[in-house]
Amino acid sequence: MCLAIPIRVEEVLPDDMARVTLGGVSKLVSTALVENVRRGDYLLIHVGFALARLNPDEAARTLAMMHEAAVPGLPAMAEAAP
Repeated sequence: MCLAIPIRVEEVLPDDMARVTLGGVSKLVSTALVENVRRGDYLLIHVGFALARLNPDEAARTLAMMHEAAVPGLPAMAEAAP
């Protein structure tokens, strides 16, 4: 089974890359599969690749459900965004 996680873009980088942060962990991911990625976008990330853009409400609902299910290390939405 695979799990994709919604994560907020902190910085858009050259070469279809972006820096994302969740739960205090920052990671570089490829944005080659999603057009026009901007800082503040929520992306669905799986194994280092952004698969789709989510609206903030959908990202909040998904993170809240994952937090409720006690997925370790995933903060509630209020903790995920500055």
